[in-house]
Amino acid sequence: MKRLAVLGSTGSIGTQALELIALHSDRFRATALVARSSSETLFAQVRAFRPQMAGLTDTRFSIDDIPKDLRDCRWVFGDEALTEAAGMDGCDEALVAVVGMCGLPAVLHALSCGKRVLLANKETLVAGGGLVMKAAKSAGEHSLLPIDSEHSAIFQCLQGAAGNAFRRILLTCSGGPFRVWSKDKIDAATAKEALRHPTWNMGNKITVDSATLFNKALEMIEAHYLFGADVEQIQVLVHPQSAVHSAVEFSDGAVIAQLGTPDMRLPILYAMAYPERLPTGGEPMDLFKLKELTFERPDETRFPSLRMAAECIRAGGAACCVLNAANEEAVGRLLAGKLTVGKLFSTVEETIGRVGHLPADTLSQVLAADRRARETARELMGLPPHTPIRGSAPEPRY
Repeated sequence: MKRLAVLGSTGSIGTQALELIALHSDRFRATALVARSSSETLFAQVRAFRPQMAGLTDTRFSIDDIPKDLRDCRWVFGDEALTEAAGMDGCDEALVAVVGMCGLPAVLHALSCGKRVLLANKETLVAGGGLVMKAAKSAGEHSLLPIDSEHSAIFQCLQGAAGNAFRRILLTCSGGPFRVWSKDKIDAATAKEALRHPTWNMGNKITVDSATLFNKALEMIEAHYLFGADVEQIQVLVHPQSAVHSAVEFSDGAVIAQLGTPDMRLPILYAMAYPERLPTGGEPMDLFKLKELTFERPDETRFPSLRMAAECIRAGGAACCVLNAANEEAVGRLLAGKLTVGKLFSTVEETIGRVGHLPADTLSQVLAADRRARETARELMGLPPHTPIRGSAPEPRY
């Protein structure tokens, strides 16, 4: 029986993880559930799963807001709910599915406590990849398992490598709603157009990132840290059918790919049950229905996010953290209807240039770089420092 703390239990990944825990109740138990502000959903989850601990990170909540029938559960409020759940004695693994930098301290704490981390939080690796991988190395082999479909696919492909080093990592993406658009049309695009994803049903932030390919840019950075890949070893492929979730190429030219339906339950359960494989309850891929598999080279002129990611990986330090923070702020402004996609690209690039090189050797340095980048991006968008941007994160955030 594996005991899981689910951080971000009311979001898309969190709710699917709980469905899988219920499906395999003889194998898993949810011992901690944490959400941001979706209190009613969390209350229903606590009633269904009866965890030892639950938390709401939104500081507006207190024990007075908790229904009387749920007060036998231990409740924690504020950001400490994340670290409390991630390191609690009653859990073996922490599934981290929160959105934003708040996931980084929780991941580091879980690893320091000897917990396995199942990671679905991009910002943790993008902003603090050096710190996280150092902590994961100290925690032991397979102490950090990816849940993102692409990185899960790469990890699965590498299980068949028998110790052989890869030559290239092949990161696939659908291309999003702007795949065949001209540069001028993309630059003028609005949030409404960016939110029309052709394949996946996701939160607003991730959907916008998929349209701008910033999602793939962030995944390049994640792959760099997770698998020790240089920029030259990471190739993004536009794959509209979304059947190949990613692949690995070896020195002899052989390519091992992972295929499956676009169902996040597969990578979630693969991480939860590793090294075993359990049924997800979904339909398997019908290969006879696959009429074609096509791959296109991404256009970095129309999608400069990929170029920016490569430059930030090469620059080192806190450059990737700065890119992530600037993009988050710009996406928030886009979702508020105050920015076009072209201005989003230019805001991120100018923020990276203005901030310059910053160190990222400690958690405090990473958090400081994140704050510096956000303030710079706000200034470029005509916003005063420390002013929250309406729409800067999907609701519920997690």
